[in-house]
Amino acid sequence: MPKIKVCLLAVTLVNMLAAASVFAQSATGIFEGSTDVGKSKSKGSIVYNSTSQQYTVKSAGGNMWFSADDIHFAWRKIKGDFILRTNAAFLGKGVEAHRKFGLMVRKSLDAKSAHASAVVHGDGLTSLQYRKAEADSTREQKLAVTGADVIQLERRGNTYTMSAARNGDVFGPEEKVDIALGDDVYVGIFVCSHNSDVTETAVFRNVRIVKPAPVDLVAYKQYLGSNIELLDMGTQNSRVVYQSPKSLQAPNWTTDNKSLIYNSDGTLYKFNLATNKPTALNTDPAKNNNNDHVISFDGKWLTISSGDGGPSIGYVVPIDGGKARRVTQLGKGASYMHGWSPDGKWLVFCGERNKEYDVYRIPAEGGQEERLTNTPGLDDGPEYTPDGQYIYFNSVRSGLMQIWRMKADGSEQTQITNDDNNNWFPHISPDGKQIVFITFLKNEVAAGDHPFYKHVYIRVMPIGGGPAKVVAYLYGGQGTINTPSWSPDSKHIAFVSNTDLLFPVYPLSKN
Repeated sequence: MPKIKVCLLAVTLVNMLAAASVFAQSATGIFEGSTDVGKSKSKGSIVYNSTSQQYTVKSAGGNMWFSADDIHFAWRKIKGDFILRTNAAFLGKGVEAHRKFGLMVRKSLDAKSAHASAVVHGDGLTSLQYRKAEADSTREQKLAVTGADVIQLERRGNTYTMSAARNGDVFGPEEKVDIALGDDVYVGIFVCSHNSDVTETAVFRNVRIVKPAPVDLVAYKQYLGSNIELLDMGTQNSRVVYQSPKSLQAPNWTTDNKSLIYNSDGTLYKFNLATNKPTALNTDPAKNNNNDHVISFDGKWLTISSGDGGPSIGYVVPIDGGKARRVTQLGKGASYMHGWSPDGKWLVFCGERNKEYDVYRIPAEGGQEERLTNTPGLDDGPEYTPDGQYIYFNSVRSGLMQIWRMKADGSEQTQITNDDNNNWFPHISPDGKQIVFITFLKNEVAAGDHPFYKHVYIRVMPIGGGPAKVVAYLYGGQGTINTPSWSPDSKHIAFVSNTDLLFPVYPLSKN
């Protein structure tokens, strides 16, 4: 499918975390309440860390089996379809092999309520547990993966689907069950010690309640809300730093570590990481900008893409905004800008010429463009390595979308990834050691497409190739990481996730 583009200090990490902690926060984060379900001897608890956005849950609940449950449950009432997701782990070795943590959907807070739960046991057993009716016997469907660190529970109608993985892996085979719990349910996280005389503790991070796109959403005309998230590449803990009911896309991280630059509704915004406030950038005459915008290596310039009433055109504009200077030629076809050479002399872009999409380069001052790829099918997302020797890009030439590399002159084109997914938009870390990219599932998305609102992974791999590791499991796609988003120290990335449900525990955009 042809590529469719949509219009729409020096701060330290400590400073950014401190800023996050002063936001208006709930004592239980995104949850409305925290409850002992059942008859625990000792009261359970939840502690929400507003800086890390993590939850610590304690429970002395005796069991969650047979006809009733005894757990501590942090919950929120939700209607309609949703996706629950978290990374979680117990603290300490524990006492009981069948102590449990997980995600839960309940019809009520009564101990005998019907429910569907994504559960990880102390001995590693990972299963979809459920009670189909009040006071009914609990049933279980075991997953192939054991000792899961990340779990997901999704509702579509009356169907509940559980996915799970160990940190770094893609989700394994899922399990499903049909249960009529009603439209308005309690959803959240829980802990059960499996021994009423023992209190167990689990920590939950990357907790998300996502309202996905409705089945009748009109693509590229209707949009969900957006979260801007900052991911620590070492811990894989992600913090939501900003939300908007609008579509925000493609955050760049500025080289001075002060800001992110993203696009929304055709305008580019500079998001201050100290104040968590965005400011619109002047890019006149480029007024209908899409999500292909890249910062030069020296941090002084942006190359941007604008399709104001016609095919996308490449421009260069000062980093703080100003008069945009056109660099790609009119009448040639669409141009989507993706990268600068380290010396600032060249721009690389995806160009549509005669109904073919290939990688081109052009002098940053303007001039004659040069075609670097010529294989039938889509070649996209070109980006220089920090040493200027190579350009990484994604190509569908092998059947699925995969990551490729070539020398800066277009020679020695070599496939870097070769797996059973569709991999897009390789971004090289500033230290030149790693590549981060987004992965779409081939059973959801055609190889040549990168739409909004899908289950996606953000993965990382060594610069020269090797095993790819998942660092983020999310609902997103188009606009998540279309452009380079590494922090200057190569320790964090910024990305966008999507949901139709925004919680007032993060600063909300007015734009």
